[in-house]
Amino acid sequence: QVQLVESGGGSVQSGGSLRLSCVVSGLKWSLYCMAWFRQVPGKGREGVASIHSNGLANYGDSVKGRFTISQDNAKNMLYLQMDSLKTEDTALYYCAADTTPYYGLGSVPPTECALNRGAFSSWGQGTQVTVSS
Repeated sequence: QVQLVESGGGSVQSGGSLRLSCVVSGLKWSLYCMAWFRQVPGKGREGVASIHSNGLANYGDSVKGRFTISQDNAKNMLYLQMDSLKTEDTALYYCAADTTPYYGLGSVPPTECALNRGAFSSWGQGTQVTVSS
């Protein structure tokens, strides 16, 4: 069973930094796309950043230039470095992975990862980030 576990959330003042981590376990095939999403109560889940195993990353407009997504493919680890945090970054942050067994299904894996909730099949439980003014 595939599991995603996030860590690194917490409380920080505006302008500060946090680094989120996510570990994927139980996967028996190649992983191509991972991403971070966030959600606040009463709103939909927003795409923050995605990254392909080839290193190609996409960012949501609200975090470009402030957040950096990275990965350690060998360890199935995903990271999100968040700098210049704003109060509007307060949310529950989710790690997500596209755990489709493409080759096992005879399919071609993607070459780029869309920041689209529907493209990701496995999710963590979330880690809370709170930014105060």
